[in-house]
Amino acid sequence: MNQSDFALWVYLSRTPLLWLTLTIFVYVLAERISAKLHRNPLANPVLHSVWVIGLILAFTHTPYRTYFEGAQFVHFMLGPATVALAVPLYAHRRTVMRVLLPMAGALVAGAITAMASAVLIAQALGVPHDVLVSLAPKSVTVGVAMGIAERTGGDPSLAAVLVLMTGAIGAIIVTPLMNAVRVRDMRARGFALGVAAHGIGTARAFQVDMMAGTFSGIGMGLNGLLTPILVPVFLPLLLG
Repeated sequence: MNQSDFALWVYLSRTPLLWLTLTIFVYVLAERISAKLHRNPLANPVLHSVWVIGLILAFTHTPYRTYFEGAQFVHFMLGPATVALAVPLYAHRRTVMRVLLPMAGALVAGAITAMASAVLIAQALGVPHDVLVSLAPKSVTVGVAMGIAERTGGDPSLAAVLVLMTGAIGAIIVTPLMNAVRVRDMRARGFALGVAAHGIGTARAFQVDMMAGTFSGIGMGLNGLLTPILVPVFLPLLLG
């Protein structure tokens, strides 16, 4: 790269539109590859977009703050996208109302299991205390998890990374796992995925089946309400 090329890159790297365009381009490319591979769980477009953009930022020595200033419109759109989950919920409202009681039981069991299993396994492996605290809210959305971690003495940035890893892993393993345990009901599959793997899991559920996506969105939303209540109560007990 000669001096003029470097000067052009420095100018473009400070332009917000560059990082927004890059983010959209990488995701669209990953989405098309996923479609070509018939939505194979390993071809999750969110997962592959994250590591590709991460490599670009590392290669160009671009600080995350600079990237976020350009791509924050995508972050802003998370709000409307979450609200839009109400559309399929309304369309399937009668189906949802018929299974409110089983969903309530599954929600409580799933939220406690997601938190307790992660903390206890990590504790047995000798993971430091601040990491354990950051790990507890791993199954809710990033914003909620960061707030919980901050209030309970954890690291909000680490909590965000753990949430993304949880969502990506959940989206990858959900189909083979549910097939292995012979869970065929798309309502149950979707709700379990939403409780365990939040937004990334919900996006995967909508790719598989509209009913699964609807119940996944419900699970994600309800777990986001319940986990901030459960963590301050159960985390001290889990940490002994």
